[in-house]
Amino acid sequence: MVVKQNRNSGIQTTNQITGKRKWWALATVMMTMFFSSMNQTVVSTAIPTIIGDLNGFELYAWIFSAFMITSAVTVPIYGKLSDVYGRKPFYIFGLIMFAVGSAVSGLAQNMLMLIIARAIQGIGAGAMMSMPRATIGDIFNPKERGRWMGVIGAVFGLSSILGPTIGGWITDEWGWRWVFYVNLPFAVLALIGVLFALPKVRTSEQASIDWIGSFLLVLGLLPILLGFTWAGSKYDWSSPVEISLFGAGIIILILFYIYERKAANPVIDTKLFKNQIFSTSLILGIFVAMGMFGATMFLPLFVQGVVGLDAQSSGLVMSPMMISFIVGSVVSGQIMSRTGKYKKLSHISAILMAVGLFLFTQMDVNTTYPTVIINMIVLGLGIGSLMPLLNIAVQNAFPYKMMGTVNATQQFVSSLGGVIASPIFGSILNNGFADKLETSLPKQLMQMKEKMGDVNPQALLTKEAQEALATNFKKLGDAGIELYNSFLHAVKVSLTTGVHHLFIVAVVFGCLTFIGTFFLPEIGLKDDDYFAEANKDTASTEKAN
Repeated sequence: MVVKQNRNSGIQTTNQITGKRKWWALATVMMTMFFSSMNQTVVSTAIPTIIGDLNGFELYAWIFSAFMITSAVTVPIYGKLSDVYGRKPFYIFGLIMFAVGSAVSGLAQNMLMLIIARAIQGIGAGAMMSMPRATIGDIFNPKERGRWMGVIGAVFGLSSILGPTIGGWITDEWGWRWVFYVNLPFAVLALIGVLFALPKVRTSEQASIDWIGSFLLVLGLLPILLGFTWAGSKYDWSSPVEISLFGAGIIILILFYIYERKAANPVIDTKLFKNQIFSTSLILGIFVAMGMFGATMFLPLFVQGVVGLDAQSSGLVMSPMMISFIVGSVVSGQIMSRTGKYKKLSHISAILMAVGLFLFTQMDVNTTYPTVIINMIVLGLGIGSLMPLLNIAVQNAFPYKMMGTVNATQQFVSSLGGVIASPIFGSILNNGFADKLETSLPKQLMQMKEKMGDVNPQALLTKEAQEALATNFKKLGDAGIELYNSFLHAVKVSLTTGVHHLFIVAVVFGCLTFIGTFFLPEIGLKDDDYFAEANKDTASTEKAN
């Protein structure tokens, strides 16, 4: 197979990577994914300690939402432009922005500053989310890709295993700020790999950024996210503020859709949705994201607040899920590469995911470590095998020259599931916790609570917070310790109730995922002829010029 290349400059006319360079490119992709995924797990483990230090439980969900909304919006922009100008410049820009965001996050003095820094991180993460998956497509054809996507999944799982352990240790020993600073050396290593391994691409085709579409997309998503965040806690669901937020967001998103249909270079190409594999995979991706975020985003909070582990130990509890994620990803990749099919496998994966989420709903204040581990293994097997399957199915359904755009659009819509899930589940947790606490506290403690003001699970998250709380109760005399223990028990029960409610919602999305797999069409995975059309089109264009 031939790829047009300038011998002197190393500049290519397509993104395809062949020869020895593809193995260096694969190593770079694996290193970048290791770096980005480890960051996510390191931060997730430290979040309870962070909100305890910065006193920001009510803004808990926005630490995730700020990151996800900026990464989601930039993903389709990176994908479309990388099809024309190559992956390399967007890798570089993304790594630099991510490093800047990490440095500012470590310096944050309040929740607002941290949320802004996480938004900057997200701008860089958009490239790190879309470029590695597209680069795998530049190296391997769809049938080979199943096997290698399994290996990539294993890298992701390994980093996720190490991340919580490292993040917990850093949080306990050095402080939570260092979970952000540790990103910086990894960013430098990944940047060196990108500069060395990825080709430059030069083409006569031109592309422009859809700034108006991007602005409308952000403008439409923000009020909806604010609405979900405040609903039921700050404002009633039926309040004028909530109705205005949701109404404004929906109207702007409708305008976004109308504009995108006529835009010359839309940030989201609405024509892609006419392909049934694409549209079905996107819906499934949203369901998977909603279920996964509902179960895993708040799991460290449950483990630290109810089971009673510190930050480092709660990170270790996440490891079984990541190990099962590796196993599921590798096995499903091997099956797809050998059979060239994926539909039956999607059914099995979705069943495991739904069962795993259901098991989470059975956890309560008396749940032990082995129970949490078993539940996470089942969920990890399902999600680990389903996520790469959906990615390969979509890439296989379109020509290679569209891969960056298609891959990025899929990633964007899937990310929206997480963006929407974060404030929704945060609201469910807060409301469930507050309602249960009102009925769990004895009358004497209810009177004390009124003097204490709002109470949230921050009282459980750090040793310092618990010691300060215990000191206040000791001032009440001999009965103070007994009251303190009763108070902590009531908070644990209330936190368990809030988490239980969001797990139930996650189960609904797990069941919808299983039903949706029956609507996923199947096309046999393509071999090397997948690249042939792109090379032919490039040669024809050069001859015409």
